[in-house]
Amino acid sequence: MSNSFTIPGADGAVIRCTRYPAKHEVRAVIIIAHGYKGFKDWGMFPYVAQQLSSIGDVITFNFSHNGIGEQPEEFTELELFARNTYGFELEDLSNLTNYIKEQSQYQEVPIFVLGHSRGGGVSLVHALDHPDQIAGVLSWNGISDLPSLFTTEQKKEMVTAGRSYITNARTGQQMPLDRIIIDDIEEHREQYDLLHRITEAALPIMLVQGTEDHPHLLEGSQALLNANPSINYVAIEGGNHMFNTVHPFVGSSPQLDQALEASSTFIRSVIGSRLD
Repeated sequence: MSNSFTIPGADGAVIRCTRYPAKHEVRAVIIIAHGYKGFKDWGMFPYVAQQLSSIGDVITFNFSHNGIGEQPEEFTELELFARNTYGFELEDLSNLTNYIKEQSQYQEVPIFVLGHSRGGGVSLVHALDHPDQIAGVLSWNGISDLPSLFTTEQKKEMVTAGRSYITNARTGQQMPLDRIIIDDIEEHREQYDLLHRITEAALPIMLVQGTEDHPHLLEGSQALLNANPSINYVAIEGGNHMFNTVHPFVGSSPQLDQALEASSTFIRSVIGSRLD
């Protein structure tokens, strides 16, 4: 039975979390990070958490500035979304990781981060920033070039007008993007340069990539693999950006099941190697 809790997030905001207890022995804690315009209760994420709880405790969460407030599936906090920088997301992940490490039952338990889309890129940066805290990181259809998430027009509007917008295809909402996002990217350009930093990454990394995902994400995953051939790479044949699942969730798909199987095998192998 899952249970919810909150912890402090970036810039005084709140991180809303859900814990899915391990079905058996707690061999790991797995953090699941959602993507752009995403949230922890979207479609496949509760199912993914339930399936991965066969390995250990799983924690899903909403980034503190993702725009979701007390209504778990509604974007009611768009002024927070407008200021959702990569820096705030990394601070949220650090806060959550530190919270986990402070819990007595997790003192000797390895922590993994699994991020989807934008969450995949942020999870990689977080793991590279904290290799002593993260046992392994998995990026599902993740971004590799963080600045490229925003269009040239959006970047220009954020700088010149102070605010741009992106349409949420599911809700039709015009979601604001403020200049602070661009300023954060410029200030931390080296930290966010995954293609450069990944070359010397020593921690276990897995990229799980659907073959029918957006072309720029396919190219980005290949670029990461080229930069560091030691990365574990799994191509999910016929998999789209959400591994062929929808919201509201109506059931798994062969592509999602393959992604889960590959991810479970990877996590178990890392746990096993740490025990050897």
